[in-house]
Amino acid sequence: MRNVIIIGSGPAGLTAALYAARANLAPLVIEGLESGGQLMLTTMVENFPGYRDGILGPDLMAEMRAQAERFGAEIISGDVTAVELGAAPFTLHVSETVEQAKALIISTGASARLLGLTSERTLMGHGVSTCATCDGYFFREKPIVVVGGGDSALEEATFLTKFASHVTVVHRRDQLRASKFMQDKAFANEKISFEWNAELAEVKDVDQGVVSGVVLRNLKTGETKDLAVDGVFIAIGHTPNTTLFTGQLDLNPNGYIEVGTGSRTSVPGVFACGDVQDHVYRQAITAAGTGCMAAIDAERYLESQE
Repeated sequence: MRNVIIIGSGPAGLTAALYAARANLAPLVIEGLESGGQLMLTTMVENFPGYRDGILGPDLMAEMRAQAERFGAEIISGDVTAVELGAAPFTLHVSETVEQAKALIISTGASARLLGLTSERTLMGHGVSTCATCDGYFFREKPIVVVGGGDSALEEATFLTKFASHVTVVHRRDQLRASKFMQDKAFANEKISFEWNAELAEVKDVDQGVVSGVVLRNLKTGETKDLAVDGVFIAIGHTPNTTLFTGQLDLNPNGYIEVGTGSRTSVPGVFACGDVQDHVYRQAITAAGTGCMAAIDAERYLESQE
């Protein structure tokens, strides 16, 4: 029987592990299929406090992991395939084994929806990004493409005009899904143009290991054309990794875990942190902050059960 089990090993999960370990709760962290979370897909992180010259995403996660382990957190590989959250102790099916815990912290994150192109995945972190706030600074005075037509896409496009020389929004239809306010704001911005009825067919240049342009396909005519850009931002939404918890925890209409005070979910003893409960900020530093909250909430919950 474990005091605390943490599902997920991104900034939220590892911060929760650090705080729980320092509280002598001997937490078990189950990494999941994507060890280290989405920062493992990034290159340089320049907006995490304490790293004046920036730090590579995988290096930051390695530091956070080592810090949690230093204080006694146990971290194992494995994928949680089922959970039983009816009442404490909570039961988790992990690969071929079963684990039980008095308290559970969920930090399974949210995955950015991608187009499914091999070149997109290969060049992720090398000109392809899913986070304008994280990476926009790297594209000062450079032309870029934003893929999407909703509020998120236009918000990213508008934000990126602070840095980029020009932003081309690529949308599959001939009208946007975004709110009128966001549309008006984008249409009024001289740095933003639109490619209508188009899809991103390919990202160039995989051989060079850096984005040098894209191939756009017109969905009405089938014609393709090249567009020279230095960056590609995919903004077609995020999917919270909450399939395991459907029917057991309260989720919002978009599938994110609902939290009340602090990190408390609808089930006493179960806490959520990071992007799995945050569809607004989605930053490493905010995820880490909620990881701290979840560990403290779990510690206080366990004390109340004694």
